[in-house]
Amino acid sequence: MVMATSSSIFSSSFTASLVLVFILLGTSLMAVSANNFYQDFTLTWGDGRAKILNNGELLTLSLDKTSGSGFQSNNEYLFGKIDMQLKLVPGNSAGTVTAYYLSSKGATWDEIDFEFLGNLSGDPYILHTNVFSQGKGNREQQFYLWFDPTANFHTYSILWNPQRIIFSVDGTPIREFKNLESKGVAFPKSQPMRIYSSLWNADDWATRGGLIKTDWTQAPFTASYRNFNANACVWSSGSSSCNSNSPSTASNNNWYSQELDSTSQERLKWVQKNYMIYNYCTDTKRFPQGFPPECTATTQS
Repeated sequence: MVMATSSSIFSSSFTASLVLVFILLGTSLMAVSANNFYQDFTLTWGDGRAKILNNGELLTLSLDKTSGSGFQSNNEYLFGKIDMQLKLVPGNSAGTVTAYYLSSKGATWDEIDFEFLGNLSGDPYILHTNVFSQGKGNREQQFYLWFDPTANFHTYSILWNPQRIIFSVDGTPIREFKNLESKGVAFPKSQPMRIYSSLWNADDWATRGGLIKTDWTQAPFTASYRNFNANACVWSSGSSSCNSNSPSTASNNNWYSQELDSTSQERLKWVQKNYMIYNYCTDTKRFPQGFPPECTATTQS
């Protein structure tokens, strides 16, 4: 994960009733199945601060002044549709970061990031997204959300197939990163990735560029997870489950070739117009010699 700075200014009043009506009427919540966290994930760090509860139906991460916590998937995936419901740290979460992402290993790793940057009570969370390919990231886009992500669980999805990566929230696409290898842009397509999540302190940069520090009197901070679902190609012993002749092979799953239909494209444009607060493809100070090639491609969101 790599931090990106943004010149965006917080606004404590950002939700319009018309916006909410649009989303609620126009969006179908993603259907997810309740898998068992005991089977699907391993608690990797935090010395007991990560917990699996309710017979494997709920997972929580917590952060205090001593340590945060994290987990990772038992499976590696090479393409798939990944859904997870999260409820973020409530109240004054300034300085905290809840990271939820796919990543491979090695010096030229691939990664697909959701990161939720904590806030002062009453201010909106920032949803930070990034895509790494062959060890190169710096493709940050940041958004406000159109709801309070601490009040209830919401579904955060990554669709990753050979043609594109689509980030979605409650079924509404917020970002699309297309395969533009034809323009010299590396695309994650050959390295299997695990799912990771962590809750950690980043008050040197996370909230208003590090101006707002973590208030440890509010600790422990807790984020919750449920309803994980992976409709995906599992990588094991050097081969993919989608290469088999089983009914679950990728050719029988529409996500493997899925793209945004016209309605989804309109939702994507609408979210980016109303809720995007940082886009690396418009940051002239950062790229004085010209934007990366995917930014100037007419097909890249």
